[in-house]
Amino acid sequence: MQPRVGVTEPEYWKAPEIFEACPLGCIPVPEQEEALAQAILDRQLRHVIVGPRPYCGPLYAALPPGGVIARFGVGHDNLNKRRATEAGLLCTNTPEVLNQSVVEHTLALLFAAARRLQLLHGTTKAGLWQPLTGTELAGKTLAIVGCGSIGRRVALAASRGLGMCVVGVTRHVSQLQPVSQEYGIQQLYDALEPALAVADFVSLHVPGGSATYHLINADRLRQFRPQAWLINTSRGSVVDEIALYDALVEGRLGGAALDVFEREPYEPSDPRRDLRTLPNVILTPHCGSNTAEANRRMAERALRNIELAEAGRYAEMDLLNREVLARLGQPGGRSPSA
Repeated sequence: MQPRVGVTEPEYWKAPEIFEACPLGCIPVPEQEEALAQAILDRQLRHVIVGPRPYCGPLYAALPPGGVIARFGVGHDNLNKRRATEAGLLCTNTPEVLNQSVVEHTLALLFAAARRLQLLHGTTKAGLWQPLTGTELAGKTLAIVGCGSIGRRVALAASRGLGMCVVGVTRHVSQLQPVSQEYGIQQLYDALEPALAVADFVSLHVPGGSATYHLINADRLRQFRPQAWLINTSRGSVVDEIALYDALVEGRLGGAALDVFEREPYEPSDPRRDLRTLPNVILTPHCGSNTAEANRRMAERALRNIELAEAGRYAEMDLLNREVLARLGQPGGRSPSA
């Protein structure tokens, strides 16, 4: 049959068995935007599943109105929803299905920071015997910045499983307060400053976008405790990496464990401030959700959104730009001018 769905190659090979079994017909396509757009036109594809690479132009002209741009993941700041809406394209993501993997990766970074695993590994592998002293997590304070589904599960594991004191930062204190104790969150704040003042570890779980751009900046980094660690498994744009480098070099921060970066693959914003050169930094290549289990669930969820679009069941989709429905003449959407 004529394939209807293109899947960018890195995402296709994360769950090939799911895509190969899809009755809509899926084929791997390039992830680079110009080549992707050309493949869509050449193969007359109707929908596409994409990863985290930014898509700014040709993609939105290549797909036909009513087509789906399905994000293989949760973060969607790499998609231009305005351009998609103008082109009559539906944008979706895959919420919830990768939570467990990201939670586990966050905890792995937390353990690595506390026990200085990056240094222990490097020195032992080099033939040295330097049993550096670490710290126990029990009794330490963890600040969760962003108390959504992932942040709450990290809080639960840290408080109930590790005996940590957990505080949360959220814009929705009144809504979360009734259930905060259920997740082991002892105190909720609607601002960062009081949480940073008490935290030994700070874990970021907020979405990307203009509202959180450089949320952790030079001023905020001055409010960290000198031995505190910053952990980021959310979006790279949330942290000012130049300011972070300066804070680490000047000894105003204990360390940083990062899975996401402003430029990916990682490239320092300032060549003179390369986080890879610092001993108190742990870096992983945006792999928090990259497990076999989560990849299968993301593939299934992305394809489910496309199947729902084909069936006209828009209300059941994980739709990111609901206003597109009005442009497509479907109920449940808002006028683009509303």
